[in-house]
Amino acid sequence: MRYPLPRPSSALAHASWLAALLLSSAAALAADAVPESDPAKVPEIRAGSGILMGYLARKDLPNSLALLPPPPAAGSMALAADEEAHQKAKAQRSPARLALATSDAGLRFPAAAATFSCALGVPISAQATPHLTMLLRRSLTDAGLATYAAKDHYQRQRPFVRFAEPTCSPQDEAALAKDGSYPSGHASLGWAWGLLLTEVAPDRAQTLLERGHAFGQSRAICGVHWQSDVDAGRLVASATVARLQSSADFRAQLALARAEVVAARAKGAQPEGDCTAEAATLAASKGTP
Repeated sequence: MRYPLPRPSSALAHASWLAALLLSSAAALAADAVPESDPAKVPEIRAGSGILMGYLARKDLPNSLALLPPPPAAGSMALAADEEAHQKAKAQRSPARLALATSDAGLRFPAAAATFSCALGVPISAQATPHLTMLLRRSLTDAGLATYAAKDHYQRQRPFVRFAEPTCSPQDEAALAKDGSYPSGHASLGWAWGLLLTEVAPDRAQTLLERGHAFGQSRAICGVHWQSDVDAGRLVASATVARLQSSADFRAQLALARAEVVAARAKGAQPEGDCTAEAATLAASKGTP
């Protein structure tokens, strides 16, 4: 039998008590098989890639080809809307928004771990929040790979190739030109992260979802995706997050990640980066697709 921890009186002590209680509960949930938090002990999808195996087997990922409609056809109103949205996205390239979009393009850890730090309100790193960081790394793979059934089938040309324009990540252009545009893998994983983090910190759901939305819009601002690619990526993300609930390893890691965030708050840990500047940049771009 497990006995409840006594409730403390002060607000600070209560936060520490809650963190301890959640950590105890998370450990109990994961008692049979504690999910790995050391990236060195999780296989990579390809040796040397730095991309860890996801929670789901390939056969269990959502089938994006079956889930999504085809991308806009040549001469269609939908394609005209994509072209108009592309011009509007280019108009958003203020130095601050372009810098954020460029940062969002990078998916390498440890740097990528801090992407949602301001929105979450706590630091995110392998040292400070190992289970949360692992949750982001492994779900990145699931949400990204889930887009490839449609990507590989349609092989849609990206806007920067169509218009012979520069992007915010010139070092990636050669690889991106060979990779299908529809749906957006970045938008999928960014929206998946936003959704998952609302389960970690429900009280910050709106801010997290807005950051996840902006992460996808960064791809349109960079010129590497059409708006319909980004929208379709979010649909794949939603399907992937729903599918992740079937993974016991995912559920256990989510519980431990939630406890880490509560513990970080109890210690008064502050998020990384210039959160005031990020908030101002995101606020300036609100009202766009």
